[in-house]
Amino acid sequence: MNDEIVLKMDRDGTEILQFKRLLDFPNLKHGYTLRKNGINIYAKNNEQDMIESYKKVAKILNFDYKNIVKPHQTHTDKIEIVNSPNEEFDEVDGLITNKKNIFLCTTSADCISLLFYDPSKKVIADVHSGWRGTLKQIGRKAVEKMISVYSSNPRDIICCIGPCIKKCHFEVDIDVMQAFYDNFKYTGKSNEIIAKGRKIGNVQKFNVDTTLINKIILEEAGLRKENIIDSEICTVCNSYMFHSYRADREESGRNGAFIGIV
Repeated sequence: MNDEIVLKMDRDGTEILQFKRLLDFPNLKHGYTLRKNGINIYAKNNEQDMIESYKKVAKILNFDYKNIVKPHQTHTDKIEIVNSPNEEFDEVDGLITNKKNIFLCTTSADCISLLFYDPSKKVIADVHSGWRGTLKQIGRKAVEKMISVYSSNPRDIICCIGPCIKKCHFEVDIDVMQAFYDNFKYTGKSNEIIAKGRKIGNVQKFNVDTTLINKIILEEAGLRKENIIDSEICTVCNSYMFHSYRADREESGRNGAFIGIV
């Protein structure tokens, strides 16, 4: 765990990961959940369990869990503006708001969570960028929407990259590798993004660095390099701390990335 992040713990021992950079803003609440204390932001098996997890997060961050807005994510590049905590969003993988007391939430189990904050315009965004979303450059599209809707200057925007599957474990077949190569060869960094991995029987595997891709496209969107903060945590390597689909498959729960303005 690098020195850009801290763990916040409440009296009950519930922990949440936070970014030091975002803690500089007293009007902002944020956090990325751990699987400890039974936190699982996933309604697949039991919606009440997910609500109990919401309550634990809300308690540690001191907000009303009823103000959480979480979209139904389907690996799209669709991003919506949130104006009320009562809104519902289907087939959406990114949320943006400048309203107070709305707490955006996206979930993941190896996918990348991007938490954005523009301290000048007081705008936040919460984006789920799995490998499909990364191919579609949803992170860039979130920045573009912050610019078009709220007149954000991208040089003011901070983006924190949550724990996710890293290059060491994101192993893909040639078809997915080729899609990444074709989409990002223009960067001139294909050798850094893609590495030849192990061979299983006669099948060659490849490892892809989706975190690096997101850093590249965020810089291209105008963010300053120093405003892109990576947790540097692999969810597969640390599956004892975080829900990981690669590690737990169908038994996997979901981690939650939360951000709100107060």
